[in-house]
Amino acid sequence: MKTLDHKEQDAAANPSGEISFVMKCGGSTLAALPDSFFEDLKLLQASGIQPVIVHGGGPAISENLEKLGIETEFVNGLRRTTEAVLDVVEMVLAGSINKQIVRRIQQSGGLALGISGVDGALIQAQPVANASEVGWVGDVTHVQSDIIQGITAMGYIPVIAPVGVDASGQRYNINADTAAGAVASHLGTDRMIVVTDVPGIMKEIEGEKQVLPVVTVQQIEDMIASGDIYGGMIPKVKAAVSCIQGDVQEVVIVNGSEPKVLSRVLHGEEIGTRIVR
Repeated sequence: MKTLDHKEQDAAANPSGEISFVMKCGGSTLAALPDSFFEDLKLLQASGIQPVIVHGGGPAISENLEKLGIETEFVNGLRRTTEAVLDVVEMVLAGSINKQIVRRIQQSGGLALGISGVDGALIQAQPVANASEVGWVGDVTHVQSDIIQGITAMGYIPVIAPVGVDASGQRYNINADTAAGAVASHLGTDRMIVVTDVPGIMKEIEGEKQVLPVVTVQQIEDMIASGDIYGGMIPKVKAAVSCIQGDVQEVVIVNGSEPKVLSRVLHGEEIGTRIVR
C-alpha cells in the first residue's frame, strides 16, 4: 500500500487529472488477471497516464442469484432484471466486484477509488426500448464527467460499477460494455481499451481462426450479419461502435493475460484488434 508521500508524487505526475484512456473489463476476466497486469497499471499511473476503469460482473451475479434461488434469464444478450435481480446486481457490482478490483490495484501499489453509477448520479439512465421484455435494464443518457475528473485530479484511478439511476431514483442494470462506451464518449477520450479473455476479433481465414488487427465499423456490422461475430462479443463490438462515433478515435480489444498489454497498446504496438471509423 502506498504512503501519502507516494500519493503526492503520483498526483504530481498528472496534476490535471486528464484522462488518458477508458478501460472496460469483465469481473471474471479481472479476477483471473495476473498480478503483472496490475503492476503495469500502477506504472502507467505513476508515469502520469490516467486510466478510468468500468467493469462488469455477469458470472458472479449469476452465481449469487443461483445461491439465493432467484431465477434469471437473458433476452437478446441482456439479463432480464426484476427488482429482486436488481438488488443482487447492485450488491455484486457496486460491492464485492468493485472492491476486489480496488484492492488488487492498491495491493500493486496503485491508487484507486471505487464508485457506482448511482453515486452522485454519475451514470444517468432511462429504460431500454424493449423494457417490457427485460425489466430494469437501462440505456445511458448522461455521464457526470466532472465527478470522474475530480477523482483523477486527486490521483486515484476511478473504478466504476455500471449501475445507473434516473431522476426519480430508480436504479438500472446497464451492460458494462455500453456503460464503458458512454463514459469514454462523455469524457472525450480518444481511446478505449476492452480487456477480455480473447485475443481480439477473430475470423476464419483459409480454415484457420485468425485475429483481425484492424476492423472498421462497417466490417463489424457485416460480420455480425454474417455470424462471424456472435455471442458475448456482440455487445463488446456494439459498444465500441457506439462510442467511436463520439470523440473516441479507436477501441482496442485485447487479451488481459498478455504481458504488459496496456503499455504495449499505449506505445502503439499492434496487439489485439483495433476498431476504427
